[in-house]
Formats: sequence, C-alpha cells, structure tokens
Amino acid sequence: MVVRKPKQKVTKGIIYINSSFNNTIVTITDLNGDVLCWSSSGACGFKGARKGTPFAAQIASERASRAGYEKGLRKVAVFVHGPGPGRRAATRAISKTGLVVTLFRETTGLPHNGCRPPKQRRL
Repeated sequence: MVVRKPKQKVTKGIIYINSSFNNTIVTITDLNGDVLCWSSSGACGFKGARKGTPFAAQIASERASRAGYEKGLRKVAVFVHGPGPGRRAATRAISKTGLVVTLFRETTGLPHNGCRPPKQRRL
C-alpha cells in the first residue's frame, strides 16, 4: 500500500519566460521543476503577428502569475530566454500581480562565432 503525502501549498517557484519574435510563453514551476501553470500569447487569444507584441506578452504573464498566486505562490525567481519584444512587459506584469521577485536571470544563449557565412560573391 502506497501512502501519499497531501499536496501542500507551494510558496516558492520559478517563472520561465520564453520570448521569441512570434510568441511569448510563460511557465511557472515549483522548485523541483514540476509545472504548476502556464500561459502563452496564443493561448490568450492573440493570432498572427499580434502574438509577438509586448501587450500580448503582458496579458500572458498576468494570466499565468495570477494562476500561480491562486495556488499559493508568493516568491518567485524569473528566468528570461530569447530576444523577443515581450521580455520587459512580461517581467513588469509579474511584479504587478503581487508576486515577490527574488531573482532575475537572463538565460539567452550567446553564439560562439555564429553560423558559417555565405561564400564570397564572384562577379
């Protein structure tokens, strides 16, 4: 017989913001990495080019952080990844919902010399 512990309220968590030019995805996890809730610009009803706007990122992060707040989340660490336009708007919206941001980290990768350049043009 397996005895499971009752689910406790999660008070600390991690918010991952993946911001690309086409969409912004906000994922909230507990400290173990188990997903509590998520939202994206597309899930909030934005379509096409409007998904990549800062306003769409703001709405997505507000929706996700409110859902986390309802589950008992109070202190979060924020990890931002990607070059999209919704990065700043998403982080501002998180602090407006009442969550205390304890850590802010940039996780966007840097290219090591980048892609191979095209060969030289001959005239």
